[in-house]
Amino acid sequence: MSSSLFLAKVTPENVDAVCRVRVRSDQERFVDPVVTSLAEAYAYGEVAWPRVICDGGQVVGFVMAGFDPAHEVEPYRCYLWRLNIAAERQQQGYGSFAVAAVCAEARRRGQRRLWVSWQPGDGGPEPFYARLGFRVTGEVVEGEIVAEREL
Repeated sequence: MSSSLFLAKVTPENVDAVCRVRVRSDQERFVDPVVTSLAEAYAYGEVAWPRVICDGGQVVGFVMAGFDPAHEVEPYRCYLWRLNIAAERQQQGYGSFAVAAVCAEARRRGQRRLWVSWQPGDGGPEPFYARLGFRVTGEVVEGEIVAEREL
């Protein structure tokens, strides 16, 4: 993994590149495309925290968190909403970097726990999130398995 990793805001200069990020075809059933995320970010306004994952000058992925501390559903108060790493850039540490960056932002906002959820199924992201310290809670929200990580 490169030492030139950083997150950037979505801008007119990088929006086309981030919209071209595609996960592997076998992962598409588990994660919506970036364009859907950007539409959700627009619709949810200040709750959404969309970021482009960059390695030097190259866009390698997209991550979006949601911060809504007053939400009535606890897992929606501080959550990893979306993570898309370009198919050809996977297994290089970019996903782990992005999750660590979301955790840092959550801590900066005074949060003590981060949630994530996913559709159940073979080939899903559960092993990845388990390696990063997320524990399945036993809850299911909108048909998705919920996991949490203490910050």
